[in-house]
Amino acid sequence: MLPSNQKWFTEVNKEAGYGVSWSIESHLAHEKTDFQTIDVYQTTHWGKLMVIDGFVMLTTRDNFLYHEMMSHPTLFSHEAPRRVLIIGGGDCGTLREVLRHDSVERCTQVEIDEQVTRLAEKYFPELCERNDDPRAELIFDDGLAHIRNAEPGSLDVIIVDSTDPIGPAEGLFGPEFVADCYRALADGGIFVQQSESPLLHQHLIAGIRDNMQRAGFSDIKTLGFPQPCYPSGWWSATQARKNGQLAPADPARFHASGIQTRYYTPDVHRGALATIMP
Repeated sequence: MLPSNQKWFTEVNKEAGYGVSWSIESHLAHEKTDFQTIDVYQTTHWGKLMVIDGFVMLTTRDNFLYHEMMSHPTLFSHEAPRRVLIIGGGDCGTLREVLRHDSVERCTQVEIDEQVTRLAEKYFPELCERNDDPRAELIFDDGLAHIRNAEPGSLDVIIVDSTDPIGPAEGLFGPEFVADCYRALADGGIFVQQSESPLLHQHLIAGIRDNMQRAGFSDIKTLGFPQPCYPSGWWSATQARKNGQLAPADPARFHASGIQTRYYTPDVHRGALATIMP
């Protein structure tokens, strides 16, 4: 039983009449950057907790769910993903998962706020273990400008691992950005974007899917998965393929890869593709 003077961090979602709390042992970091305010806490049961502008980004205990589902369903759907771009992803957990795939020759991560990565390296070093991989390129710049200037057809996979659509991430949910991603992808390329909660943010997901359809993507799927630290505990990623269909992983290919996962499997992938939106 927690003591009566126990400190708590609470994220409140007023629009949904919903909140979630963590019991806190200590406040490890508080930094204001040119873009946002970042806090890191030590919790009693969930390991470390990173918060940006009052919104939970990740915890030690459950981040594997998000990072695996933002990366493996897309990379195993592509026949030979060689050139990968991550927009956002400053904690580097998605980068780590992408670089588990031997086919990847280059993974560029464009994060606007370098301090997110520096704090992750200090407090979540297990997520940053691939940062020195020779195939990794870390750029601290505006993802919108980066994709706007990308060479047409130069990428196999684009992963948008962003914060909520406010502040520096707001433009990543706009139709112009999605059209730029479509142009930068090669034929058969796959674009995936974190798309919030299927329970609380149906309107946002509908907008994301509409942007993808308008950009010209031929197949669009929203995959649901559990994520206890995010509002409602149910999160999603929305995929779109350029000139091709999206399909679950071939179990033989998954097992031959030797990739060790904690949540993702071909069966989980198939089930996520069957998600019915409320």
